[in-house]
Formats: sequence, C-alpha cells, structure tokens
Amino acid sequence: MSDVENRCRIVLIAPQLPEAETAGGVIEDALRGGDVASVILPQYDLDERSFQKLAEAVVTVVQKAGAAALIAGDTRVAARVKADGLHIDGALDVTEDAIERFAPDMIVGGGRAKDRHSALDLGELRPDYVFFGKLEGDIKPEPHRKNLNLGQWWASLVEIPCVVMGGQAIGSVVEVAETGAEFVALRQAVFGDPEKAAMMLAEANALLDEKAPRFED
Repeated sequence: MSDVENRCRIVLIAPQLPEAETAGGVIEDALRGGDVASVILPQYDLDERSFQKLAEAVVTVVQKAGAAALIAGDTRVAARVKADGLHIDGALDVTEDAIERFAPDMIVGGGRAKDRHSALDLGELRPDYVFFGKLEGDIKPEPHRKNLNLGQWWASLVEIPCVVMGGQAIGSVVEVAETGAEFVALRQAVFGDPEKAAMMLAEANALLDEKAPRFED
C-alpha cells in the first residue's frame, strides 16, 4: 500500500464551470497538482443537455488523470458520458434505487447524512461511501464542526468509507484527516482562484503527506 493510499485522500468538487469548451481545461489544470481520488461534478443549475455537454468534457479529463469521475445530478447523463460513478444527494429511496440500478458496475455514493440516524439508514443500503456535508457547504475557512464530529464517529464505527466536506482554507484538510475519514472534499479551497488550483491542490497533498494519520493495514 502506497503512502497516499494509506492516508486521507482528496475528493475534488468541481465549481460552477464556464462553458463546456473550457471546463475540461479548468479541471485538467487543477489535477496537475497531485493525487486526487475522485472528482464530483455537480449539475448546479444546468439543464440536462448543457450538463451532458459539460460532463463529456470533464469526465474524459478526470479519467485520463487516473481519478474517478462522479456525476452528481442526472443519472442518465452519467450513463451516457460513461462516468465512473454517481453521487446521490437525494432522499433515501433515490439512493436505494441508484444502488440497485447501477452498483456494482458504477460507484454509488450517498449524501444527505445529516445526523447519526440518517447516516446509519444510508449505511444499511451499502453505498460505496457516505458523504458528510453539502457539496456547496464550504462557506467558511474551517469545516463545519458537525460534519467533523459525524466523520469521526462514522470512521471509528463503520467500514464503509466516508467523505467529509472541508472548508475554504487548504489547512482544513488536516482537521478532516484527524477524524479518521478516508476522504476530504474540497471545492473553494482549490478552485477559489482557478489559476492557482494546481498549486492549492499540491499544498493540500503536501499537508496530508506531512500531517494526516496513517490507516492501519
């Protein structure tokens, strides 16, 4: 097991990107900053056709970089663009339906884990990961304390990996890693200034290399 695989890794959440023609370049530039486990592409306010065009541009770039491309939004778009997986942020029955239809051929992760009860209900469906926080929840420099607490509780109790939403500050990766969570999600911390995205991702990886606890074999 490599050192990167033995500590908390980064999940990038794509920002609201410009037109599809330049979206791939934004993500490609960011991924030059080092290790990323996966990239989640939210639909934001795009209609299905526009979102599919955007996803086509981004998914290929992400996969070429060796990361998993996950679509948060239209499951039909995810299938059409041959994404690696889905991030489901809907109700429990929506997540259950996606797992039944797409797993294990595709990664299916679940959001909406707002408290211990909802997280355990979600865990019973056996998603590939449970996400603590909102995809657009990085509204402060530090991670939300509730998400940190949930991540620490979950990581100590359940084998299903968890992703904890980080904050706007790159240093927030350390706070998340210290919970024992397998993954930290970053959005504004990396993409706040797209021209510096690769540098910020490299800094995040350097902090995790230096300070993240190592998982037991």
